[in-house]
Amino acid sequence: MNAGFWIRLGASLLDGLIVGVPLFIISLLITGGLDGREYFTDIISFLYTLLLPVFWNGYTVGKRICGIQIRKLDGSSPGIGTMLLRNVVGGLVYSLTLGIGVIISAFMVGLREDKRAIHDFIAGTEVVLGN
Repeated sequence: MNAGFWIRLGASLLDGLIVGVPLFIISLLITGGLDGREYFTDIISFLYTLLLPVFWNGYTVGKRICGIQIRKLDGSSPGIGTMLLRNVVGGLVYSLTLGIGVIISAFMVGLREDKRAIHDFIAGTEVVLGN
C-alpha cells in the first residue's frame, strides 16, 4: 500500500529533527559560527538523502520510524542512479518551477490513488508502507 501525504510529511519532519538539528550543532562547533554553516549542512543533508536509502533498502531514519520506504516500481530497493534522479533531477524541476512543482507534488501525493509525486515519476519510484 502506498504512503500518503501526512505520513510522508511526518517522516520528512523527523529526518529534519533527527539529522538536521545535530548537523546544525556540529557545524556551529566546526565553523565557530553561522558563517559557512550552510555548505556543511547542505552537503551532509544531500548525502544523507541520497545515500542512506541506497544502503538501507529505501529507508531514511524518519521513514524507518514511520514505517515507510522508497522502492522502485518493480519492488526492488533504489540504487544510486534512481536516487540521483529522484533527488537531483526532481530538485531541479522543483527549482525551475519556482516551487510550484512542490505544491503540485503535494497535491499528487494527497489526491492520486498511487500517491506518487513528480520526483517519483522521474525516478520510477513509490513510497510504500514498509514490511
